[in-house]
Amino acid sequence: MSKNVKKHLPLRTTLIAVMAASLLGVGVVATSTAAPQAQAAAVDPTVNGYRNVGYFPQWGVYARDFKLKKLQDSGGASKLTHLNYAFGNIHYQDLTCFIANKAQGDGPNGSDGAGDAWADFGMGYTADNSVAGVADTWDQKLAGSFNQLKQLKAKNPNLKTMISIGGWTWSKNFSLAAATDASRKKLVSSCVNLYLKGNLPVIDGRGGDGAAAGVFDGIDIDWEWPGSNNGNTGNHVDTVNDRANFKALLQEFRTQLDALGAQNGKHYELSAFLPANPADIASGGWNDPQLYNYLDFGNIQGYDLWGAWAPTMTGHQGNLYDDPQDPRPAAQKFSVDKAVKAYLSNGVPAKQLGIGLAMYGRGWQGAPSSTPWGSATAGAPGKYETGINNYDDIKTVGTDYYNSAIGAAWRSDGNLWWSYDNAQTVQQKANYIASKGLGGGMWWDLSGDKSFELGSVLVNTLKAAPSGPITSDPTTPTTPPTTPPTTPPTTPPTTPPAGCAGLPTWSATATYVKDDQTTYQGKKWKAKWWTQNEAPGASEWGPWEDLGSC
Repeated sequence: MSKNVKKHLPLRTTLIAVMAASLLGVGVVATSTAAPQAQAAAVDPTVNGYRNVGYFPQWGVYARDFKLKKLQDSGGASKLTHLNYAFGNIHYQDLTCFIANKAQGDGPNGSDGAGDAWADFGMGYTADNSVAGVADTWDQKLAGSFNQLKQLKAKNPNLKTMISIGGWTWSKNFSLAAATDASRKKLVSSCVNLYLKGNLPVIDGRGGDGAAAGVFDGIDIDWEWPGSNNGNTGNHVDTVNDRANFKALLQEFRTQLDALGAQNGKHYELSAFLPANPADIASGGWNDPQLYNYLDFGNIQGYDLWGAWAPTMTGHQGNLYDDPQDPRPAAQKFSVDKAVKAYLSNGVPAKQLGIGLAMYGRGWQGAPSSTPWGSATAGAPGKYETGINNYDDIKTVGTDYYNSAIGAAWRSDGNLWWSYDNAQTVQQKANYIASKGLGGGMWWDLSGDKSFELGSVLVNTLKAAPSGPITSDPTTPTTPPTTPPTTPPTTPPTTPPAGCAGLPTWSATATYVKDDQTTYQGKKWKAKWWTQNEAPGASEWGPWEDLGSC
């Protein structure tokens, strides 16, 4: 895979029109970027009840020179709740998760058999560039970024690490893998075996069974996009069946993750990257509330709303609200708020949604006007690709502008014009998260802001906001009792306690979904999410809500 490939490409296609939020008549002002926030967050499995998710790109260890030690040294790792490692691929031959050392795949499309096992678990680290400050040895089975993730987790015990499968480049074979019950089971089993059980292929002396056990705490699904032809060229798409197959695939992931968790007393999380384009939301059924019985949470794409694929007009790539000056057709006027409403209005729980923020910008050159939607001649020069640059590379270009009415920032020097997130938009979006009762924020990608300036603004704003909705951490296992009960009840109750009439007794073999009710040990319980074989009350962080005595 090309090491400069970006994860998410633009929303380019026709949308279902959605009513825009009313805007305040606040003018545009030139500003200076706020100073970075240096203090580290307190030890907390959440950020004041919110998630702070960051994507770490597999290829960041090369030209970007962004290894996980830099995330640790910046203080960023202590301020994240989740780190998503991007990406895992699905092989075109057997439709399974796999890891290989192939920059270019051997299938019909170049991405079909591509992988980077060297970055994942092969590359040796020195004492100077490793998180633990210890050099890798030639004969250890796990090196590379996977081993660095283990070291990062040791220093940040509340950090959850997720393997993200797919992305813009590697979503080609999702549709085929999701097409049948057998293929879904095969795909999920392979992903669980490879990433959660850690059974790596042996490549150049590294890897082997169990070599990566404990590296990942869950799986992030980045299928871009089921049922839609708006994904990458060459993607397999079934516009009729993808929506139902996608739902069944998430259910299969939940089933197998919970089965593994039942073996080792751990809750494995399942998350997803969610589209902002209402047409893509509809085609994949992303706002079906039932999906969130399987997903712990999802993060909505809050960037790539415009870019230099349209080289002759500048515009906003991550605006919070619609811009009334936007000259494009109504169906192409994207905004974060519009996307959020597409989920909330359909009944998706707010606490299971996060919004994506950008640690990079999209830009143009030949743009003489500082006003958005002005003329341009081409995409701006970028360090790794045209029209894109990291936040670190554009945060001092020209003059900074911010419009609070639309929640957008940009920089202009009379030639270059960059749309990006700055401290002010991050703070505004953090306040929006709190006001809507959303579950938090997400960053693409961590290599763009090496000192974690923007990430710190989000954390500090959320910590100052009213407490968020994430009140417990389902991934935290409880300590089993040191001694089992010595004497079981002599006789089980022959009739359910009064007040529980009509409720079924909890069964270890039954499957429960969100809002299902049961009775167990004289109490009523309600399921908070999909669960099987986890007794009510076994864990304060578990899937059951105590409704009181019968």
